[in-house]
Amino acid sequence: MAACVIRRTFLSTVNKYNRKHAISVLNVDLNSRQTLNRTRLSCSLFNVQQKRLMSSRPEGKVLETVGVFEAPKHQGKYETGQLFLHSVFGYRGIVLFPWHARLYDRDVSPATESKPTEPPGAHRSKEVKGKTHTYYQVLIDTRDCPHISQRSQTEAVTFLANHDDSRALYAIPGLDYVSHEDILPYNSTDQVPIQHELFERFLKFNASKVPPFIPRDTLQAWQEKNHPWLELSDVHRETTENIRVTVIPFYMGMREAQNSHVYWWRYCIRLENMGEEVVQLRERHWRIFSLSGTLETVRGRGVVGREPVLSEEQPAFQYSSHVSLQAPSGHMWFGPSAVPHRGPGV
Repeated sequence: MAACVIRRTFLSTVNKYNRKHAISVLNVDLNSRQTLNRTRLSCSLFNVQQKRLMSSRPEGKVLETVGVFEAPKHQGKYETGQLFLHSVFGYRGIVLFPWHARLYDRDVSPATESKPTEPPGAHRSKEVKGKTHTYYQVLIDTRDCPHISQRSQTEAVTFLANHDDSRALYAIPGLDYVSHEDILPYNSTDQVPIQHELFERFLKFNASKVPPFIPRDTLQAWQEKNHPWLELSDVHRETTENIRVTVIPFYMGMREAQNSHVYWWRYCIRLENMGEEVVQLRERHWRIFSLSGTLETVRGRGVVGREPVLSEEQPAFQYSSHVSLQAPSGHMWFGPSAVPHRGPGV
Protein backbone atom coordinates (compact mmCIF):
# COMPACT_ATOMS: atom_id res chain seq x y z
CA MET A 1 0.00 0.00 0.00
CA ALA A 2 1.50 3.33 -1.01
CA ALA A 3 2.14 5.80 1.78
CA CYS A 4 0.78 9.24 1.06
CA VAL A 5 0.89 12.64 2.69
CA ILE A 6 -2.61 14.07 2.84
CA ARG A 7 -2.99 17.82 2.80
CA ARG A 8 -6.50 19.09 3.39
CA THR A 9 -8.19 22.42 2.78
CA PHE A 10 -11.69 23.20 3.98
CA LEU A 11 -14.21 25.93 3.25
CA SER A 12 -17.56 25.48 4.89
CA THR A 13 -20.05 26.70 7.43
CA VAL A 14 -21.11 24.91 10.56
CA ASN A 15 -24.20 24.74 12.69
CA LYS A 16 -24.18 26.07 16.22
CA TYR A 17 -24.55 23.51 18.97
CA ASN A 18 -25.28 25.11 22.33
CA ARG A 19 -24.36 22.87 25.22
CA LYS A 20 -21.93 23.64 28.01
CA HIS A 21 -19.26 21.19 29.04
CA ALA A 22 -16.59 21.28 31.68
CA ILE A 23 -13.20 20.02 30.59
CA SER A 24 -10.29 19.28 32.86
CA VAL A 25 -6.91 20.82 32.20
CA LEU A 26 -3.45 20.42 33.59
CA ASN A 27 -1.59 22.04 36.43
CA VAL A 28 2.12 21.96 35.66
CA ASP A 29 4.52 21.57 38.57
CA LEU A 30 7.98 22.79 37.59
CA ASN A 31 11.06 21.77 39.51
CA SER A 32 14.47 22.37 37.97
CA ARG A 33 16.45 20.72 40.76
CA GLN A 34 19.03 23.23 39.50
CA THR A 35 20.17 20.75 36.86
CA LEU A 36 19.66 20.61 33.14
CA ASN A 37 18.92 16.92 32.86
CA ARG A 38 15.88 16.50 35.06
CA THR A 39 12.65 18.47 35.04
CA ARG A 40 9.67 17.18 37.00
CA LEU A 41 6.06 17.80 36.13
CA SER A 42 2.96 16.72 37.99
CA CYS A 43 -0.65 17.40 37.21
CA SER A 44 -3.90 18.15 38.97
CA LEU A 45 -7.13 19.45 37.56
CA PHE A 46 -9.55 22.32 37.64
CA ASN A 47 -12.63 22.78 35.51
CA VAL A 48 -13.30 25.38 32.85
CA GLN A 49 -16.47 25.95 30.86
CA GLN A 50 -16.70 25.60 27.12
CA LYS A 51 -19.38 25.56 24.44
CA ARG A 52 -19.30 23.01 21.67
CA LEU A 53 -20.97 22.40 18.34
CA MET A 54 -21.57 19.87 15.58
CA SER A 55 -20.00 20.24 12.16
CA SER A 56 -20.05 18.53 8.80
CA ARG A 57 -17.46 19.70 6.31
CA PRO A 58 -16.50 18.77 2.76
CA GLU A 59 -12.85 18.12 2.20
CA GLY A 60 -10.35 18.31 -0.62
CA LYS A 61 -7.25 16.10 -0.58
CA VAL A 62 -3.98 16.23 -2.43
CA LEU A 63 -2.04 12.96 -2.32
CA GLU A 64 1.68 12.53 -2.88
CA THR A 65 3.23 9.07 -3.04
CA VAL A 66 6.34 8.82 -0.88
CA GLY A 67 6.92 5.08 -0.34
CA VAL A 68 5.39 1.88 0.96
CA PHE A 69 3.93 1.46 4.43
CA GLU A 70 5.40 -1.06 6.86
CA ALA A 71 3.60 -2.71 9.75
CA PRO A 72 3.74 -0.51 12.88
CA LYS A 73 5.71 -1.93 15.80
CA HIS A 74 3.62 -2.82 18.82
CA GLN A 75 6.67 -4.17 20.63
CA GLY A 76 10.19 -2.77 20.68
CA LYS A 77 11.32 0.55 19.27
CA TYR A 78 12.08 2.09 15.90
CA GLU A 79 15.72 2.38 14.91
CA THR A 80 17.68 5.43 13.85
CA GLY A 81 16.94 6.08 10.17
CA GLN A 82 13.33 4.86 10.21
CA LEU A 83 11.16 6.83 7.79
CA PHE A 84 7.63 7.59 8.94
CA LEU A 85 4.49 9.62 8.50
CA HIS A 86 3.09 11.38 11.55
CA SER A 87 -0.30 9.79 12.20
CA VAL A 88 -1.88 13.06 13.42
CA PHE A 89 -0.11 15.85 11.52
CA GLY A 90 0.73 13.92 8.35
CA TYR A 91 4.27 15.16 7.80
CA ARG A 92 7.17 13.02 6.57
CA GLY A 93 10.00 12.48 9.02
CA ILE A 94 12.92 10.30 10.01
CA VAL A 95 13.90 8.99 13.45
CA LEU A 96 17.18 10.26 14.92
CA PHE A 97 17.13 8.56 18.33
CA PRO A 98 14.68 7.55 21.08
CA TRP A 99 13.90 9.10 24.46
CA HIS A 100 12.54 6.96 27.31
CA ALA A 101 10.12 9.26 29.14
CA ARG A 102 7.87 8.75 32.15
CA LEU A 103 4.26 9.04 30.98
CA TYR A 104 1.74 10.06 33.64
CA ASP A 105 -1.59 9.24 32.03
CA ARG A 106 -4.53 10.59 34.03
CA ASP A 107 -7.29 9.53 31.68
CA VAL A 108 -10.51 9.21 33.64
CA SER A 109 -11.69 5.63 34.17
CA PRO A 110 -15.39 4.65 33.76
CA ALA A 111 -15.64 4.13 37.52
CA THR A 112 -14.46 7.68 38.13
CA GLU A 113 -16.81 9.11 35.52
CA SER A 114 -19.81 7.61 37.32
CA LYS A 115 -19.15 9.73 40.42
CA PRO A 116 -21.05 13.01 40.93
CA THR A 117 -19.73 15.82 38.77
CA GLU A 118 -17.61 18.35 40.60
CA PRO A 119 -18.59 22.02 40.37
CA PRO A 120 -16.69 24.26 37.95
CA GLY A 121 -13.44 25.49 39.45
CA ALA A 122 -13.06 22.54 41.79
CA HIS A 123 -9.63 20.99 42.12
CA ARG A 124 -9.18 17.29 41.74
CA SER A 125 -6.00 15.32 42.26
CA LYS A 126 -5.16 11.75 41.36
CA GLU A 127 -1.98 9.97 42.21
CA VAL A 128 -0.66 8.40 39.04
CA LYS A 129 2.44 6.30 38.67
CA GLY A 130 4.48 7.07 35.60
CA LYS A 131 5.09 4.37 33.04
CA THR A 132 8.03 4.24 30.66
CA HIS A 133 7.00 5.39 27.20
CA THR A 134 9.12 5.87 24.09
CA TYR A 135 9.31 9.17 22.24
CA TYR A 136 11.59 9.93 19.31
CA GLN A 137 13.70 12.88 18.29
CA VAL A 138 12.94 13.32 14.61
CA LEU A 139 13.69 15.47 11.59
CA ILE A 140 10.71 16.90 9.71
CA ASP A 141 10.76 17.11 5.93
CA THR A 142 10.90 20.85 5.23
CA ARG A 143 8.58 20.42 2.24
CA ASP A 144 5.78 19.53 4.65
CA CYS A 145 6.29 22.33 7.17
CA PRO A 146 4.03 24.81 5.33
CA HIS A 147 1.21 22.26 5.38
CA ILE A 148 1.32 21.72 9.15
CA SER A 149 1.91 25.30 10.27
CA GLN A 150 -1.80 25.81 10.96
CA ARG A 151 -1.91 22.81 13.30
CA SER A 152 1.53 22.52 14.84
CA GLN A 153 3.68 25.35 16.17
CA THR A 154 6.42 23.09 17.55
CA GLU A 155 8.44 22.28 14.46
CA ALA A 156 11.55 23.84 16.01
CA VAL A 157 13.50 23.22 19.22
CA THR A 158 14.69 26.30 21.09
CA PHE A 159 17.58 26.57 23.51
CA LEU A 160 19.49 29.20 25.44
CA ALA A 161 22.80 30.55 24.23
CA ASN A 162 25.91 28.98 25.72
CA HIS A 163 26.91 32.28 27.31
CA ASP A 164 25.87 32.40 30.95
CA ASP A 165 25.08 36.11 30.70
CA SER A 166 22.86 35.79 27.63
CA ARG A 167 19.10 35.20 27.60
CA ALA A 168 18.99 34.95 23.81
CA LEU A 169 16.99 32.03 22.41
CA TYR A 170 18.22 30.00 19.46
CA ALA A 171 16.15 27.61 17.39
CA ILE A 172 16.80 24.56 15.25
CA PRO A 173 13.88 24.30 12.80
CA GLY A 174 12.45 21.01 11.66
CA LEU A 175 12.97 19.09 14.92
CA ASP A 176 10.12 17.43 16.79
CA TYR A 177 9.34 14.89 19.51
CA VAL A 178 7.00 12.10 18.41
CA SER A 179 5.28 9.47 20.54
CA HIS A 180 5.74 5.82 19.52
CA GLU A 181 2.06 5.40 18.65
CA ASP A 182 2.15 8.42 16.29
CA ILE A 183 4.75 6.74 14.05
CA LEU A 184 3.48 5.24 10.76
CA PRO A 185 6.63 3.58 9.36
CA TYR A 186 7.33 3.33 5.65
CA ASN A 187 10.25 2.59 3.36
CA SER A 188 11.47 4.33 0.25
CA THR A 189 13.97 3.62 -2.51
CA ASP A 190 15.00 7.29 -2.55
CA GLN A 191 18.51 7.75 -1.14
CA VAL A 192 17.57 11.24 0.09
CA PRO A 193 13.89 10.86 1.00
CA ILE A 194 13.83 13.70 3.54
CA GLN A 195 14.70 17.30 2.78
CA HIS A 196 16.35 18.88 5.81
CA GLU A 197 19.69 20.63 6.11
CA LEU A 198 20.78 18.21 8.85
CA PHE A 199 19.73 15.02 7.04
CA GLU A 200 23.01 14.32 5.23
CA ARG A 201 25.08 15.60 8.16
CA PHE A 202 23.45 13.11 10.54
CA LEU A 203 22.61 10.12 8.33
CA LYS A 204 24.01 8.24 5.36
CA PHE A 205 22.55 5.66 3.00
CA ASN A 206 23.58 2.01 3.39
CA ALA A 207 21.60 -0.41 1.22
CA SER A 208 22.67 -3.43 3.30
CA LYS A 209 21.00 -2.11 6.46
CA VAL A 210 17.36 -2.08 7.58
CA PRO A 211 16.39 0.71 7.68
CA PRO A 212 18.92 1.75 5.02
CA PHE A 213 19.92 5.00 6.75
CA ILE A 214 22.57 4.74 9.44
CA PRO A 215 23.86 7.41 11.85
CA ARG A 216 27.04 9.31 11.18
CA ASP A 217 29.49 10.10 13.97
CA THR A 218 28.26 13.69 13.83
CA LEU A 219 24.81 12.61 15.04
CA GLN A 220 26.20 10.90 18.12
CA ALA A 221 28.47 13.87 18.85
CA TRP A 222 25.56 16.29 18.44
CA GLN A 223 23.34 14.21 20.74
CA GLU A 224 25.99 14.00 23.45
CA LYS A 225 26.83 17.70 23.29
CA ASN A 226 23.22 18.91 23.34
CA HIS A 227 21.68 16.20 25.51
CA PRO A 228 20.88 18.55 28.46
CA TRP A 229 18.51 20.83 26.58
CA LEU A 230 17.15 18.14 24.25
CA GLU A 231 16.21 15.61 26.92
CA LEU A 232 12.57 14.65 27.27
CA SER A 233 11.93 13.10 30.70
CA ASP A 234 8.28 13.50 31.76
CA VAL A 235 4.99 13.60 29.84
CA HIS A 236 1.54 14.22 31.35
CA ARG A 237 -1.73 13.45 29.63
CA GLU A 238 -5.41 13.44 30.44
CA THR A 239 -8.61 13.08 28.45
CA THR A 240 -11.95 14.45 29.63
CA GLU A 241 -15.06 15.25 27.58
CA ASN A 242 -13.23 13.86 24.52
CA ILE A 243 -10.50 16.52 24.77
CA ARG A 244 -7.03 15.11 25.37
CA VAL A 245 -4.44 17.47 26.81
CA THR A 246 -0.76 16.51 26.72
CA VAL A 247 1.96 18.60 28.37
CA ILE A 248 5.73 18.14 28.06
CA PRO A 249 8.16 20.45 29.91
CA PHE A 250 11.83 21.00 29.11
CA TYR A 251 14.14 22.71 31.58
CA MET A 252 16.40 25.04 29.61
CA GLY A 253 18.71 26.42 32.25
CA MET A 254 19.38 29.28 34.64
CA ARG A 255 20.58 32.78 33.90
CA GLU A 256 21.56 35.67 36.14
CA ALA A 257 19.79 38.98 35.73
CA GLN A 258 20.16 42.03 37.98
CA ASN A 259 21.75 40.02 40.78
CA SER A 260 19.01 37.37 40.73
CA HIS A 261 18.59 33.94 39.17
CA VAL A 262 16.07 33.35 36.39
CA TYR A 263 15.07 29.75 35.60
CA TRP A 264 13.81 29.04 32.07
CA TRP A 265 11.49 26.31 30.78
CA ARG A 266 10.11 25.46 27.37
CA TYR A 267 6.80 23.63 27.34
CA CYS A 268 4.85 21.86 24.61
CA ILE A 269 1.06 21.56 24.78
CA ARG A 270 -1.05 19.39 22.51
CA LEU A 271 -4.84 19.67 22.43
CA GLU A 272 -6.63 16.85 20.65
CA ASN A 273 -10.32 16.37 19.96
CA MET A 274 -11.13 12.68 20.35
CA GLY A 275 -14.85 13.11 19.55
CA GLU A 276 -17.01 14.29 16.66
CA GLU A 277 -18.09 17.71 17.93
CA VAL A 278 -16.15 20.76 16.77
CA VAL A 279 -14.32 22.83 19.38
CA GLN A 280 -12.62 26.20 18.83
CA LEU A 281 -10.15 27.52 21.37
CA ARG A 282 -10.81 31.22 21.96
CA GLU A 283 -9.09 32.08 25.22
CA ARG A 284 -6.31 30.92 27.50
CA HIS A 285 -5.86 31.56 31.19
CA TRP A 286 -2.55 30.96 32.92
CA ARG A 287 -1.69 31.20 36.60
CA ILE A 288 2.04 30.93 37.24
CA PHE A 289 3.24 30.54 40.80
CA SER A 290 6.91 30.65 41.74
CA LEU A 291 8.12 29.25 45.05
CA SER A 292 9.79 32.61 45.57
CA GLY A 293 6.26 33.78 46.43
CA THR A 294 5.16 35.51 43.22
CA LEU A 295 1.88 34.74 41.43
CA GLU A 296 1.32 35.87 37.85
CA THR A 297 -1.99 35.66 35.99
CA VAL A 298 -2.09 35.79 32.19
CA ARG A 299 -5.28 35.86 30.15
CA GLY A 300 -5.48 36.33 26.41
CA ARG A 301 -7.09 35.39 23.13
CA GLY A 302 -6.26 31.96 21.74
CA VAL A 303 -2.76 30.54 21.94
CA VAL A 304 0.38 31.75 20.12
CA GLY A 305 -1.77 34.17 18.14
CA ARG A 306 -4.17 31.47 16.91
CA GLU A 307 -7.71 30.39 17.72
CA PRO A 308 -7.47 26.79 16.51
CA VAL A 309 -10.48 24.73 15.50
CA LEU A 310 -10.36 21.10 16.60
CA SER A 311 -12.58 19.17 14.20
CA GLU A 312 -12.94 15.53 13.30
CA GLU A 313 -10.88 16.14 10.16
CA GLN A 314 -8.13 18.19 11.88
CA PRO A 315 -8.43 17.12 15.50
CA ALA A 316 -5.18 18.37 17.04
CA PHE A 317 -3.27 21.58 17.67
CA GLN A 318 0.20 21.63 19.17
CA TYR A 319 2.40 24.52 20.23
CA SER A 320 5.41 25.44 22.33
CA SER A 321 6.20 28.45 24.44
CA HIS A 322 8.50 29.54 27.25
CA VAL A 323 8.21 30.62 30.86
CA SER A 324 10.70 31.93 33.41
CA LEU A 325 10.55 31.83 37.21
CA GLN A 326 12.50 33.53 39.95
CA ALA A 327 12.88 30.22 41.83
CA PRO A 328 13.95 26.70 40.83
CA SER A 329 10.42 25.37 41.42
CA GLY A 330 6.88 26.49 40.74
CA HIS A 331 3.43 25.63 39.44
CA MET A 332 1.49 26.53 36.30
CA TRP A 333 -2.27 26.23 35.83
CA PHE A 334 -3.54 26.29 32.26
CA GLY A 335 -7.23 26.89 31.51
CA PRO A 336 -8.44 27.07 27.89
CA SER A 337 -11.98 28.07 26.95
CA ALA A 338 -13.84 27.32 23.73
CA VAL A 339 -16.88 28.77 21.95
CA PRO A 340 -18.97 27.58 18.99
CA HIS A 341 -17.11 27.84 15.70
CA ARG A 342 -19.26 29.71 13.17
CA GLY A 343 -17.04 29.20 10.14
CA PRO A 344 -16.43 31.60 7.24
CA GLY A 345 -19.40 33.53 5.97
CA VAL A 346 -21.54 33.09 9.09
